[in-house]
Amino acid sequence: MRILLINPPSSFAFRNITGFCVPPLGLAYLAAVLEKHGYDVKIIDGVTENLTYREISKIISKYCPDLVGITATTPTIYDAYIVARIAKHHGVKVVIGGPHATFLDTDVLKECPYIDFVVRGEGELTLLELVKALEKRKPLSHVLGLTWRDRDGRIKRNSRRPYILNLDDLPMPAYHLLPMDKYQVGGIRYATIMTSRGCPFKCTFCASSRLFGKRYRWHSAERVLDEIEVLVNKYKVKSIEIIDDTFTLNRKRAIKIAKGILKRGLDIIWSCSSRVDTIDKELAEILKKSGCSVIYLGIESGSQRILNKYKKGVTIDQITRAVKILKEAKLEILGSFILGAPDETIDEARKTLSFSLKLDLDYAQYSILTPYPGTEIYEKAEKKGLLLTKNWRLYDALHPVLKTLIPPRKLRSLVRKAYLIFYSRITYIFNQLKKGHAFLVNKIIKNVIRYILSKISRKNEITSSYQ
Repeated sequence: MRILLINPPSSFAFRNITGFCVPPLGLAYLAAVLEKHGYDVKIIDGVTENLTYREISKIISKYCPDLVGITATTPTIYDAYIVARIAKHHGVKVVIGGPHATFLDTDVLKECPYIDFVVRGEGELTLLELVKALEKRKPLSHVLGLTWRDRDGRIKRNSRRPYILNLDDLPMPAYHLLPMDKYQVGGIRYATIMTSRGCPFKCTFCASSRLFGKRYRWHSAERVLDEIEVLVNKYKVKSIEIIDDTFTLNRKRAIKIAKGILKRGLDIIWSCSSRVDTIDKELAEILKKSGCSVIYLGIESGSQRILNKYKKGVTIDQITRAVKILKEAKLEILGSFILGAPDETIDEARKTLSFSLKLDLDYAQYSILTPYPGTEIYEKAEKKGLLLTKNWRLYDALHPVLKTLIPPRKLRSLVRKAYLIFYSRITYIFNQLKKGHAFLVNKIIKNVIRYILSKISRKNEITSSYQ
């Protein structure tokens, strides 16, 4: 069988916000498992390749796959539906995976008649068994983790698949099937790796623990180092982002990986995500020494009440302490903040903005609370009728889709204002120039000018309407 895996062209592209593209690592894992079992696999990264739907159609026609697999997040699900329709036009069976399809599997099949199968959760073994069953024309009822249509069009939902306990059993992602030379940040080749899965925490806005389970599972340090070595030596990658939910959760392993990078002489800069309650001086210093440049912290709020509502399990004091330790180790910090909890007051939102400035971080990310399917917040919002819309394209953390005390227009204004104030500070711009980040400063200035012009345009529009 020939399997074509597609990351759909998307109107919600990560690069529209950040300026660069992220490799579809999930597809690379799926492809590696299929290749290991002798299947002919091809990956199309429609976002990075900037492909049109017409071009996607031509690729499908030329490759003649037996099965098309599509990945999608909540805001890109409609783009996936378009690709599914194109594939079905060519007479190909279609399977979809990803977080949105995992949690709304039956809805997805009802909304899109062109999709035949949904792979729920961790997809490597489920997709492999599906392919084998289709190839040998065996019943699909035994394929764990699969939701599918039978010949009469009825939707069937098989039992859940257990999680893969030993991640080292998985082959290395099929990087050779990705356009690795096109993943760049500021002209530097960039890659992502996932060294662990599962999250034991209970944050109400996150679906990770439900997607990958509450049990924390990880690749061995040696396996991680081997993967980094391949990226550096074979693909000339200079910058790596570890996309684990909490890379530092297993402290000993994190230190072992950092020391291994040094021992192997791997010349890279890298970044990772952490929780503030896992940070200590020794850990921060070895991470920095090994080339770690940026730590991503989910700070979320400057209000302890809101943090408790989110079930973050951390305190304001812990946040302040962790930031201080990381700064002393000369690590840069990207802090993530969320505005718009259902009962959050305007004063609490402003407190978060003030807190983000007081911490004096290197980077800040401000988002509007978005109840993604699979999260506790989504389930409660749906039950209480708090969802403003189910237009999934608006679930991008930039549009209010939840009923809140703060009016939607005010909430969007707060987020824009937060970005404007944080990134347009003279001291901030000066410090970025000192670090040699001229490309970032250039981007900031352009965005500030664009914002000011949009305000002037809006003011003129309002004024003219009264004349």
